[in-house]
Amino acid sequence: MLRNSQYLEGCAIGATDGPIGEVKDLYFDDEAWVIRYLVVSTGSWLSNRRVLISPYAISRPQSDQGLLSAGITKEQVKNSPDIDTDKPISRQYETQYLKYYRYPSYWGSTGLWGVGVNPNMLPMNSGVDWSADQYRQAETGREETGRREHYDSHLRSCNAVMKYHIRATDGDIGHVHSLLVDDETWAIRYLIVATSNWWLGHHVLIAPQWIDDVSWFDCKVSVDLTRQAVKDAPPYDAAVSLNREQEMGIHQHYGRAGNWTGEVKSGAAG
Repeated sequence: MLRNSQYLEGCAIGATDGPIGEVKDLYFDDEAWVIRYLVVSTGSWLSNRRVLISPYAISRPQSDQGLLSAGITKEQVKNSPDIDTDKPISRQYETQYLKYYRYPSYWGSTGLWGVGVNPNMLPMNSGVDWSADQYRQAETGREETGRREHYDSHLRSCNAVMKYHIRATDGDIGHVHSLLVDDETWAIRYLIVATSNWWLGHHVLIAPQWIDDVSWFDCKVSVDLTRQAVKDAPPYDAAVSLNREQEMGIHQHYGRAGNWTGEVKSGAAG
């Protein structure tokens, strides 16, 4: 199921033995466009400390009750590596974090989550140490971190990209309003784009695969679509769950292949 990032950010999150806190932000990988961490405010039980929770620990949401269940204990959260969420997250910190929870590393492989596309496909908290390959990947990441002044430029805050301008091949068309996230793989499937500042418009969906470039400094996302194609795209209604038929209609409109099949017949291609 596709979840609005605004919904996820408002969720309470619970450990196996009690509440942890509330999700305040999501960190995504700007190369794979996958949510890597949830930023959780712990509240008074942990002096309002902010902690990271990996999708490796999260059970797939079963309802819209605003609650996410994590397969970890409050003691584990309490003793987890400290993080300053106001600063970029380094690969060195990620290595420390993943080793602490005994999660596999996701980098150095073609899968969204290392060896798989779904973080819940792997046995978590099994007590098994990292493999030699995982240690090697982590050490490679550590060396890369040193060469990049100890920060990982591929992790981005979802909150930070809200209001980023969207630029088509022939001009501006709107801004990022929110994101649609697959709650099984945690991949960002679509950017929800608000076009009302450019014309009497509506919300439309644009897939990350149609992005040509992102200027993080200028807060601008350039897409390989024309303004007219976006203007004529099927409107998105957040109150209605997006189904496969609607997704196919969007891809057919843009003349783009869906992620579930082969080529889509050309429609109003950009």
